[in-house]
Amino acid sequence: MTLEHFWFATIAVLFVMYFVLEGFDFGVGMLLPFLGRSAEPDGDKRRRLLLNTIGPVWDANEVWLLTGGGAMFAAFGGWYATMFSAFYFPLFLILIGLIVRVVAIEWRGKINNPRWRAWCDVGIGIGSWVPAILWGVAFANVVRGLPIDADHQYTGGFFNLLNPYALLGGATTLLAFLTHGALFIGLKTSGVVRDEAQTLAWRLSIPTAAVAAGFLLWTQISYGKPWTWAIVAVAAVAAVVLVVAAYARREGIAFAATSVAIIGTVSMLFSVLFPNVLPSTTDAAFNLTIENTSSSHYTLVIMTWAAGFMTPVVIAYQAWSYWVFRKRLSVDQIPPSIGLPL
Repeated sequence: MTLEHFWFATIAVLFVMYFVLEGFDFGVGMLLPFLGRSAEPDGDKRRRLLLNTIGPVWDANEVWLLTGGGAMFAAFGGWYATMFSAFYFPLFLILIGLIVRVVAIEWRGKINNPRWRAWCDVGIGIGSWVPAILWGVAFANVVRGLPIDADHQYTGGFFNLLNPYALLGGATTLLAFLTHGALFIGLKTSGVVRDEAQTLAWRLSIPTAAVAAGFLLWTQISYGKPWTWAIVAVAAVAAVVLVVAAYARREGIAFAATSVAIIGTVSMLFSVLFPNVLPSTTDAAFNLTIENTSSSHYTLVIMTWAAGFMTPVVIAYQAWSYWVFRKRLSVDQIPPSIGLPL
């Protein structure tokens, strides 16, 4: 394996970690109006309970996106430049959504006013729904390919990105994150909120499995390799386990199944790409590949040493955070909202 291959695989792992961990954050944000629905003041306490399930970890989960984007920029500058130019508007919307979500979560408890908190809840919803859909649209378009010329310039428009395959990719990530979030809430709460989250996860599991299966089969048939059928099989088994475990209200097993399904889906997308990083639908000769977009060997060596030192630190910190905040929460544990961060 060359360093170029190593960093392609590393970027895939970074995005796998981001989608698995940030996926349930998005799910909790999207479900806030539904599972947080109740008469006041219990409604606000419910919503704060949901936000407290992700409160200690959501910002650390975003580190994987920053690291993945930074690694792409440093290791494959040509890939980063063309992809971010082509997806300028969708990525701009994702960025705005993430900023709005950060501000809404951090500032929600700063003013003791129901209207203020309601608008913050809207911001959390927007910052969760928009990225959950657009990440799937973006990665599906990367696999499908884009109109790229000999100079590696994107020659299409915004509506080139809204094709049926990409929209199915957006539906897949949306449903996967919703189900992932519902199961995470079931793992982290007790009482009526947990019961409602389990019921919702069961209702979401069947359409999630069906849409994800359709997306993976389309990917395999149109762009896959013979050996990537194994990834499809693993994801299919995970989908079946998800449905069965969600029905049995075994949220731990179901959450593990959605994690495996997300890992399989992202792995599938990167596997069918290799050795390309961004195919051209104009001419295969214009494809962006690992070789023609990579940085110098010296740059990759420095990056490898830095990653070898920092990655264990990040993993250890996150593992410690999840361990410390591992206990379930209930509405009875949520104090009055005045002066509290969430």
